[in-house]
Amino acid sequence: MIGVFDYTVVLTYMSMMSAMFGIIITTQGEGHPFIGMFCLLVSGFCDAFDGKVARTKANRSNLEKEFGVQIDSMADLLAFGVLPACLGIEMLRKSVRYTDVIVRSEISGKLEWYPIILKAIALLYVLAALVRLAYFNSTEEERAKEKEIYGSECYTGLPVTAAALVMPMILIIDYFTKVDLSMLYFAMLLVLAILFVTRFKLRKPSTKVVLIMIGIGAVEFGLLAIRFFHR
Repeated sequence: MIGVFDYTVVLTYMSMMSAMFGIIITTQGEGHPFIGMFCLLVSGFCDAFDGKVARTKANRSNLEKEFGVQIDSMADLLAFGVLPACLGIEMLRKSVRYTDVIVRSEISGKLEWYPIILKAIALLYVLAALVRLAYFNSTEEERAKEKEIYGSECYTGLPVTAAALVMPMILIIDYFTKVDLSMLYFAMLLVLAILFVTRFKLRKPSTKVVLIMIGIGAVEFGLLAIRFFHR
């Protein structure tokens, strides 16, 4: 059997499966964006620890290391690229404004550009996430040199995992304010897409910062749970 199946890749596999489940449940039937957002947060939690878990194994072979890098990026593309885009499309589909546009389009027979532009933003977001991840994998040597200079690893552009903290907050505000924030969601997708591929240096967060981000994610998870169980 090809591949690696020890404990060092379990969290990455879990992240991928969570993302895929989120994509399916968000896009099938009536669609459940809140459950899909839960899946995004689960993937975020898994990604926060998968690298640390992998590094606990001594004497990893080059194949194991390279395999881990590659599947991590593939899982990230699903979790923080495709899933947030699918969540946005489902929010749009449930939007009253979008429904009105579709009805007007059917009555008038005219093409409405509003939904096309938003869906194009979703496509660009996924493309930007793909480019960001491929660039990250292609610049490993460059990052190693920067680590020697700055004392810590630096990222070029915003890591795609930022979506796991930013996008759930919009859905939470949407619920508690009862305001349709689908337009804000797509605006944030566009902002993140630009930041993914913009050339700026960002130091890898310290363990303390990572723990703070995990805490924020836990709060978001709890708020989403309140919404889900008090419908």
